Amino acid sequence: MLSYRHSFHAGNVADVLKHIILVEVLDHLTQKHGGFDYIDTHSGAGIFHLQSEHAKKLQEHTAGIGQLKPEQWPELARYFEVVNAYNHTDVLDRYPGSPAIAAHFLRPQDRAWLYELHPKDYERLYKTMQKYKKVRVTNSDGLQAMSALLPPVSRRALVLVDPSYEVKSEYDHVSAALINAHKKFSTGVFALWYPVVERERIQRLERQLVRSGIRNIQRFELGVRPDSDARGMTASGMFVINPPWTLHKKMSQWLPKLASTLGHADSGHFKCDIITGE
Repeated sequence: MLSYRHSFHAGNVADVLKHIILVEVLDHLTQKHGGFDYIDTHSGAGIFHLQSEHAKKLQEHTAGIGQLKPEQWPELARYFEVVNAYNHTDVLDRYPGSPAIAAHFLRPQDRAWLYELHPKDYERLYKTMQKYKKVRVTNSDGLQAMSALLPPVSRRALVLVDPSYEVKSEYDHVSAALINAHKKFSTGVFALWYPVVERERIQRLERQLVRSGIRNIQRFELGVRPDSDARGMTASGMFVINPPWTLHKKMSQWLPKLASTLGHADSGHFKCDIITGE
C-alpha cells in the first residue's frame, strides 16, 4: 500500500521527537573528521510546505513544532537551526523531513542513500536533493536495499528506519530487517521509529529486539494522551541502537518538558529507558 503521505503530518509531535533525536545523532557523527553514511529507508518528499493543501488539511504542525518557541528551548538550538535553514523568513513556512535534515549535516566526506517508494514523493525528493553530489535517491524499497549497503566503506553510519506501518505485518517485517542489518553491521547506529496505535504491537516489537541479542538499545517515547483502544496515534517513539553516549542524558532532561508542553490536557507522558545494556 502507498496511500500514506507524510505531507499531511509534517511537523507534528512525532516529527518533533524523531527529528530532535536525528539532529543529535548527526551532530555527534560530525564531531569526528572521518566520513559516515546516512541511510534513510523511508525518506518521504524531503521538504514539506506547511501552507500546502495537504498540510493545511490537518494542521498537525500547530500541535507540534508550532507549540515550541525557540527562546523557551535553548537546549534545542541545534534543531531550530536546522529548521530555520529551510525557511527564508521568521515565519515557519517549510518543514524539513529527515533527508533534508541529514543533508544539512553532510560534509564532503559523507554520503547519503535515500529510498522512497511513493512515485510522487520520490519525484519531489529527487528534485530537492539534486544539488547534493554525495546523495543518491532511489525509487525502491529501502528495507530490502539497506542490507546491500552494509557494512559501509566508511565503517560509520546512521540507518533511519521510519515506515508508515500501513499494514500490520510491517511491524514484524521491520523487526526482521533491522535485526538482519545489525548482524551485518553491529557497530552502526540504527534508529527505528514507531507509532503507538496499539500498545501490544510495540511491546511485541520490543520483545523481538531484546530476544535478538542486540546490545545497547535505548528507547525514547513521547505521548500526548493515554493509550486507548480508540482510533489514532497516542504516542510515538524511537528505538536507537548504539546511540551517542550523550543522548540518554539529554533526552531524560528534554522529554519531561516536551511531554508537559505538547501533551493534551496534562496527559503528556514519556519513556526514556535502556532496553538492553552495552
